Amino acid sequence: MSGLRTLYPASEPFNQGKLAVSDLHTIHYAEHGNPEGIPMLFLHGGPGSGCAPYHHQFFDPAAFRIILPDQRGCGKSTPHAETRENTPDDLVRDLEQLRQELGIESWHIFGGSWGSTLALLSAQEHPENCRSLTLRGLFAMRREEVHHFIHGMGKTFPEAQERFVDFLPKKEQGDLFESYYKRLMDPDPAIHRPAAIAWTNHESESFSINSTGRPEEPMPDHVVLSMARIEAAYFRNHLFTPDDRVLKNCERIRHIPAYGAQGRFDQICPPTTAHAFKKAMPSAQIEFFRSGHDARDPETLDALIRATDRIRDTGSPLLPKPHIRPKSAFSPE
Repeated sequence: MSGLRTLYPASEPFNQGKLAVSDLHTIHYAEHGNPEGIPMLFLHGGPGSGCAPYHHQFFDPAAFRIILPDQRGCGKSTPHAETRENTPDDLVRDLEQLRQELGIESWHIFGGSWGSTLALLSAQEHPENCRSLTLRGLFAMRREEVHHFIHGMGKTFPEAQERFVDFLPKKEQGDLFESYYKRLMDPDPAIHRPAAIAWTNHESESFSINSTGRPEEPMPDHVVLSMARIEAAYFRNHLFTPDDRVLKNCERIRHIPAYGAQGRFDQICPPTTAHAFKKAMPSAQIEFFRSGHDARDPETLDALIRATDRIRDTGSPLLPKPHIRPKSAFSPE
């Protein structure tokens, strides 16, 4: 594992602001790095997690103007954990409004997990404004992926799945998703908060390749409700029609350089989606690593930072051809 890249040093934002994107929602954004640098949009996951303190550290601060918006209802955006007027298409419109607000002609987009979905949606809607895509833990918000999130992770983490199920009374265990959704949407904190903790623990328990089946790093309090509630609302009310909308629309962006780093052992966003994306977009480069879902798992982190360094140096995240990595049983042929 020697020689793997790690995060760039932390820095303070040079600019922060709030942007009213509807009568109800205001989104917060921060900018790090070089005000005159290469525009790089970072899209967090969830939906509903908000930006984390380390997210700007995937990029060389001397080279990039790093834009980090908190999506509707999460992070420092207001109102917190709000699901009204909060849809994938709303978020795409917000990004376009933010781009215009900041006076950016076009930008590179970096997104992981749900952030990869939003990155693809944004690029497909506004391909003229996207210079490249750097993706991690690909997710297309298809029914099969949501079903896996609720039921499938228990095949690898059965003890975590058991806790997820046993949180609910026996009479509510017949439809796990609907039961959690009702509790998460309940206005009473005594009902929605324990459900949000159980939901986010279920996710964090299988986050990393080093996960033990216990939430070693519980999510911060301000993330718990927004992530659980907004995820459940998206999965229930905003699944795409057709189910493979994101993959079908890749024909719109095949000219855009796209690189994906995928954990071979990702339990939250399994490699099947990255494989399907590669088939839908043959021009994309996808690499598989001995990693889980966490962007900070060493091999994934190394690959992502090398990709952003390639953008800095060449304008594209793509590996040069021919490119041969050290032989690994976990790399594709």
